[in-house]
This record gives sequence, C-alpha cells and structure tokens, in this order.
Amino acid sequence: MHLVLGNYLVERWFGELTSKRIRRGSFGSVADLQQAIAEFLAAWNENPKPFVWTATVDSTVQKLSRCRQTLEAIQPGCTLPRREKSEEMNCPVISWTPH
Repeated sequence: MHLVLGNYLVERWFGELTSKRIRRGSFGSVADLQQAIAEFLAAWNENPKPFVWTATVDSTVQKLSRCRQTLEAIQPGCTLPRREKSEEMNCPVISWTPH
C-alpha cells in the first residue's frame, strides 16, 4: 500500500483555513473572500506552524482495514475495485459508443 502523506497535510492546512477564517466570515463578493484568505495567509506566515504526521504506517493500515470491514458489513462488495465488483456481482457492463 502506498500512501501519499503530504497530500493529507495540505488538506489539513486547508481545513485550518476553512475553520478559522472562511466559516467564520461573511463575504459579499469573491474579492472579499480573496482578501480574507490573503489576510489569513499573512497572519499564518508571521508565526507558521508545520503540520507533522504522527501516525505510523501500521496504525494507518490497521485503521483502513477496520474501515473496510465495517463497510463490507454494511454493504458487501462495496470495497471491491469497480471491475471486480461488476464481474463478481454479474452486473452488466454498459458501454456507449457515439455515432
């Protein structure tokens, strides 16, 4: 299993932006929203705090395994890749060819 942890840290930062500035504001225009983001960035950059990934790969894999088991208990077959799912469940594959 290959995890791209850097993307999660970027998403975490955008979560900070969203929760600390965007959700707390009211913006009458796109320019107002852009100004609020610029102000947040300026304040963040005055005292930046890096996000550090603290979970181990093993703990992440275990969590994903538990999630998959739960999903399978709720709806069997839902975690199979699309091709395997349609083959295993005898679902017809519908293709469309433009004329």
